[in-house]
Amino acid sequence: MAKSSMLKSSIAKKVAMALSGLFLIMFLSLHFFINMTSVFSADAFNAMSHFMGYNPLIQFVMQPVLVAGVVFHFVMGIVLEIKNRKARPIGYAKYNGAANASWASRNMIISGLVVLAFIGLHFYDFWVQEITYKYIDDNALEPTRYFGDLVGKFESPVRTGLYCLAFLLLSLHLWHGIGSSFQSIGFNNKYSRFLKKVGYCFAIVVPFGFIFIALFHHFNQ
Repeated sequence: MAKSSMLKSSIAKKVAMALSGLFLIMFLSLHFFINMTSVFSADAFNAMSHFMGYNPLIQFVMQPVLVAGVVFHFVMGIVLEIKNRKARPIGYAKYNGAANASWASRNMIISGLVVLAFIGLHFYDFWVQEITYKYIDDNALEPTRYFGDLVGKFESPVRTGLYCLAFLLLSLHLWHGIGSSFQSIGFNNKYSRFLKKVGYCFAIVVPFGFIFIALFHHFNQ
């Protein structure tokens, strides 16, 4: 009974982590769409950013949910990784993981922690700055300030390089994570193979899209 209960608990944690990951992908998609508009139209980017920055539903409901989702997803990932390591037999140390699993799947904890650090920096760099601008310094509304702020973030080659590296690791994280998420929630039917391929495309297109945006603004200063 104890083993059965532990197994159910482990499965429940994996399902919860998978669902939180798929939930975060929706926010990542929206963020990517808004940032991509900055390549084509500064006015469109300013308008969308201003709406996101001053809409009460987004600021006081969706944003806290997003923060909670990020924290939950990565804490759950660390907990599961620790449990998996403890469950491995000692002889498993001689197992050649590279022959049976990709680098991404064997190092999800590493890529995940790097991505988490980047997200923390992103929140500090944008969210805290935005809160300070609006509520502490009490500045007047400037609906056209967002594009200039975004471009300024990519002026430094070091900063731009670290930004690109973070999204490269995010791509690796998503490559394994999306497929694992579908498997964890038991999604296995005639559409599962197609959805996994869509997930792999997402893991390439979106992170490398962010990299393109960063390099575009860096080289067009």
